[in-house]
Amino acid sequence: MTRSRGNGDRAQSAVVGVAVLLGITVVGIGVLTAAAGAVVEEGATAAATARVADGIDDALDTGTVTETETTVRLADGTLRTADRTVRVLGDSGVVWSVNAGAVVYESRGRRVSAVAGAVTSGPGGRSGGSSMSAPPSVAAADGTLYVGVPALNASGTDAVSARGAALPVTLRTAPTHERRILPADRYRVAVETTAPAAWEREFRRRGTTTVRRDFDGDGVPSVVAAFPGERTVHLVVHDLRLEMEVGA
Repeated sequence: MTRSRGNGDRAQSAVVGVAVLLGITVVGIGVLTAAAGAVVEEGATAAATARVADGIDDALDTGTVTETETTVRLADGTLRTADRTVRVLGDSGVVWSVNAGAVVYESRGRRVSAVAGAVTSGPGGRSGGSSMSAPPSVAAADGTLYVGVPALNASGTDAVSARGAALPVTLRTAPTHERRILPADRYRVAVETTAPAAWEREFRRRGTTTVRRDFDGDGVPSVVAAFPGERTVHLVVHDLRLEMEVGA
């Protein structure tokens, strides 16, 4: 006997959808403004990186949808932006993609990276030792897949490095938001990342199967997560229009 979905299931789906779509904005803006300060102030020992990850988690709870400006002081290491693409694939292949970009902090063999709404930290390279402290804004519920992607759309300085002396770096965001719905299909979400193991663990925890694929041949893999069954996609892109400049 097949059990029909009642009002409780639909209500749960609506709650999940609203929570994800609202949380996307918090993730995108919180990471790039409030969290960056914790990253560059702490340095890059293992213990410090753990504190950075905790600080990023806290920043996600205090994000804003308005224009923001934050000045951080870079005492050691490099803070930079990097090209990263997020794709949504259906049965016919790639149906949507965006250059989401990433903010990356590296020092003394440690790395913290914010991409596609998630934060990973750990040793540099792709040894598999990275962990995810803030998850992406992706959730499946009641025949729907909710996907949120902060896109940097960065301008100004691409990379800032400091050794010893405190160097002020100003981050500004002026976000806009675009929403769209993709029709029912069997969907996969692909995220380009230098910390694929952390993304694979997170996606598998959500009940997906994953593979790695280098879509553009640049040597940076994408983790492709397949969500079971046919679903419609509720997609939200937060264009942050990030500016990164040296100086207070």
